[in-house]
Amino acid sequence: MNKELLIIPLALLYFFLQYSCNTANSTSYSDIARDSATIERDKTAFQKNCSNCHSFRYESIGPQLGGITTQVSRDWLYHFIKDPRKMIESGDGRSKALQHKYKSVMPTLAISDEEIGEIISYLHTRQKPVVKKNSDGKQGIEDPIPDTIQMSDLVVDLEFVKQIPSSSINGKKPLARINKLSFAQNVNGLFIVDLHGKLYKLKNNQLSIYMDLPQLSPHFISDPGQGTGFGSFVFHPNFSKNGLLYTTHTESAGSGNADFRLPDSIKVALQWVLTEWKANNPAADQFQGTHRELLRADMPSVMHGFQELEFNSNAKKGSKDYGKLYLGIGDGGSVDVGFSFLPHSPERILGSIIRVDPAGSNSKNGRYGIPSDNPSISYKGEPLLKEVYAYGFRNPHRISWNKAGQMIVSNIGQSKIESVNIVLPGNDFGWPFREGSFLLDPDGDVEKVYPLPANDSIYHFSYPIAQYDHKGKGYSAISGGYQYSGSAVPALKGKYFFGDIHSGKLYYIDMSEVKEDSRTGIKEWQGSFDGKKTTLSTLCEQERTDLRFGIDAEGEIYIMTKTDGNIYKMNKVLSK
Repeated sequence: MNKELLIIPLALLYFFLQYSCNTANSTSYSDIARDSATIERDKTAFQKNCSNCHSFRYESIGPQLGGITTQVSRDWLYHFIKDPRKMIESGDGRSKALQHKYKSVMPTLAISDEEIGEIISYLHTRQKPVVKKNSDGKQGIEDPIPDTIQMSDLVVDLEFVKQIPSSSINGKKPLARINKLSFAQNVNGLFIVDLHGKLYKLKNNQLSIYMDLPQLSPHFISDPGQGTGFGSFVFHPNFSKNGLLYTTHTESAGSGNADFRLPDSIKVALQWVLTEWKANNPAADQFQGTHRELLRADMPSVMHGFQELEFNSNAKKGSKDYGKLYLGIGDGGSVDVGFSFLPHSPERILGSIIRVDPAGSNSKNGRYGIPSDNPSISYKGEPLLKEVYAYGFRNPHRISWNKAGQMIVSNIGQSKIESVNIVLPGNDFGWPFREGSFLLDPDGDVEKVYPLPANDSIYHFSYPIAQYDHKGKGYSAISGGYQYSGSAVPALKGKYFFGDIHSGKLYYIDMSEVKEDSRTGIKEWQGSFDGKKTTLSTLCEQERTDLRFGIDAEGEIYIMTKTDGNIYKMNKVLSK
């Protein structure tokens, strides 16, 4: 989820003139340059504009693009990248088929013909992937979870709260990459992060910039998307007194010495950094203070990095979990880029949730502590790193605790399964050998899942409490949420709310129905705005909503749509 840019002025000028004159009526790729400098330049254009939705091995938000230039003409690619909606409206069969399959329209990119040309040139260097077939010849399960999600009669009024200023370049959607909304105990206001680098404070309906991370971290980067940038934040439970808060962000490869490195043979795409900040005045509306780096990790791709930061919301002063920091870490896109051995490894933190003590110093780098009550975990007889609390995740999107003390983690799947999990110390959720409660072949076709083996119990994997598949929904990715613990809407008590990032569909599970070793039924619910039932896609005026959930100090739940930068509060139940 990376930043090499090498431009040869004369070659660039030649390409621009040639491409501008000939692209619209060209069908051939024969004149595209193949020298390494040009390929690196073109790669940058692809990563900046396209890698958020496309890969070259598997389907993602959009189709995999390996070998695309053997399937369509250069002219078709140019016009589709230029204006995909116009292509659909023109009746183009391939464009309409893509819309039908992915249940959405690719956003129009605010880029020049020059950049389109660079993207097409780079696509021409990527061949169709050769996917290894399973050696036993088993067929994947076409419809892993055949039961459809039932529409409930729950309708919740959504109260508009605020629109975050656009951080988009040239109006490209999403307008604001708002990724998390949370709070600091005993501090008035809400805090909202935009992945492009700003942490906003919303107080008395007035929005201000609390922290501008690019100004404070000179190596900060937020391109090419895929969750890069200002990833997450959390305030220490005693922030109002000690002024401590924690953030994660991305920097270019080699910006610092990584505490968690990749094998020398694997190119580093970027680094994720965990930082502790100390505010001079915790009550101030703008951060001023000091900071120190806690840890840094190399990543093999731009995807699935440091996803979430949290403290246990139930932990009280004096308890063992008070002040212990949880960090959810994705697999770094390891499987997508062909390094399936990196997660689920005793030597790495990829695909795990780690638990550390920011006030301690017994880590290898001496900048944080490893709690003595962390679980002792072994995989195939080898001990995991002592920081690891639970593992086997592809992309742990959101971490939360309910009042019953259960740790709930949503996990974004590959091509089939999205899941909600209750996590206990030492749990192994199986990625990349399992996706949800299904078998996966990490070195084969990971767009397919298979039934669990008869001897599955010997592997001691843990499985979700709820899951849904992608069939009939287009591309799906779970937006983790929260169990309602507020008082303003009593009818929502006991329900864990979450949804689908892409479509904006809204779901919940009734936590009273959760049983060990079985999957809980997922129900869909509807939102209402200005007294009328509606969908988030309608409110956004776009099929892709980029849904996120947030929570305040009272346990009230908020909904955010990155597409337009809007924030809503779950205000009241209209029917149930």
